[in-house]
Amino acid sequence: MKSLFKDAGDGFAELQKREMGLSQCRSFTRRISASEDIMKRIDLYGKLIGHEGCVNAVEFDSTGDLLVSGSDDLHVKFWNWETSTEKLSYPSGHMDNIFQTKFMPFTDRQKIITSAGDGQVRLGLVSENSRVNTKMLGKHRGSVYKLAVEPGSPHVFFSCGLDGFVQHFDLRSSAAAKLFRCSSFMESNNQHSTSIGLNAIVIDPRNPNYFALGGSDEYARVYDIRKYQRDSSSSIDKPVNTFCPRHLVKTNNVHITGLAYSHRSELLVSYNDELIYLFEKNMGLGPSPLSGPSEDPEKVEEAQVYRGHRNSKTYKGVSFFGPNDEYVMSGSDCGHIFIWKRKGGKLVRVMVGDMQTVNQLEPHPFLPFFATCGIEKNVKLWAPIATDTLPLPDNINEIMGSNRQGREDHSRVMLTPDVIMHLLRLQRRRPMAHIERIRTGGDTGGDDEDEEGAYVLRFSNGNEGLEGSPTECNIA
Repeated sequence: MKSLFKDAGDGFAELQKREMGLSQCRSFTRRISASEDIMKRIDLYGKLIGHEGCVNAVEFDSTGDLLVSGSDDLHVKFWNWETSTEKLSYPSGHMDNIFQTKFMPFTDRQKIITSAGDGQVRLGLVSENSRVNTKMLGKHRGSVYKLAVEPGSPHVFFSCGLDGFVQHFDLRSSAAAKLFRCSSFMESNNQHSTSIGLNAIVIDPRNPNYFALGGSDEYARVYDIRKYQRDSSSSIDKPVNTFCPRHLVKTNNVHITGLAYSHRSELLVSYNDELIYLFEKNMGLGPSPLSGPSEDPEKVEEAQVYRGHRNSKTYKGVSFFGPNDEYVMSGSDCGHIFIWKRKGGKLVRVMVGDMQTVNQLEPHPFLPFFATCGIEKNVKLWAPIATDTLPLPDNINEIMGSNRQGREDHSRVMLTPDVIMHLLRLQRRRPMAHIERIRTGGDTGGDDEDEEGAYVLRFSNGNEGLEGSPTECNIA
């Protein structure tokens, strides 16, 4: 009888096995949550509406009951996602867009850490009467996009910033410690080497002594925290391993926006205007990728690649999904959510997640359920609620072709993260400048002013005067 279900991968077959006593109770939920049938039934479950700006950060608490979000409106909100209701909202104390919100473990959801475009790392303390006091714990020079909490610790976490520094925080101490500054491999022998702006930091859940960094070059770096002292006495930037697709080594024209560790210690790396790659531990280039021994290309095992999306306009995260990390998820500039099978890279689900761009995806701790956020002012919730399996969109080839063409066109024009953030800030300030001109009696705009207030950058493609228009990059 077991042979009847040997190759069955859909949810219906799992239910049959459970009813016939061929599946253990403990493993049933995990297997059915990972089935492709369940993935193809995922659809929009609901929206959390209440923020007044773009939502940049979402995270579930360890029980999966509450979700916390952070936004351009500088507020942090707690949500009961099941009823789509707001439970608590407080001003974060930040002066610029919030990029990360996290519950500290084993604190009864009373301690929330946040980071933002103002470079601050802050703590929110929720009292019994739901009042929230906030304070600054530390500061970087430049935006702080990601924080990483030491697994199981109610006290310890790390931050990384565009200034290139990694900082260690312990809520029991009065000040943060700068561990080291991440520097370029190209100038590693130079006393005044260029720092690498950092966009992502993740801790290996299988061995929390190791953490990975990604930023403004092509290399994902892995470090051993045991090599660094909390008093900054050992502040030398010395990774124990690095990861990069072979064709991107020494290219100097891509950067990393998102990282994620699987429970197998595999490292998932998302590149700006490139693809997503999954590295096993034995695929590393060593501590110094530019000076490592050359290997026979035919003997080098290639990383798994995930294709179809586009990651150019914003800092997009990347996530695993499923009880055993069976799937990989990413947002895209086209507004879609892409879900691939981790093994083999098969695309199994594509759905519209935002009118413009999907930036972050947060899986539920144990249910086949996740939350997303992007340019819109809400959090979207996704669950396997469709009565039938949903196919890929009819125009999937057109979607993927447009994203691929965009990457190829953009390869001639590179915008650094700092330039993109500067343009976004200019866009937000434009309405205020318009109001100020009215107050002072100045020009209120002519026919040549863009009605929508969007900035359109035009880049020369080297063919001025020929038929066709220059490349446009809309920052919205």
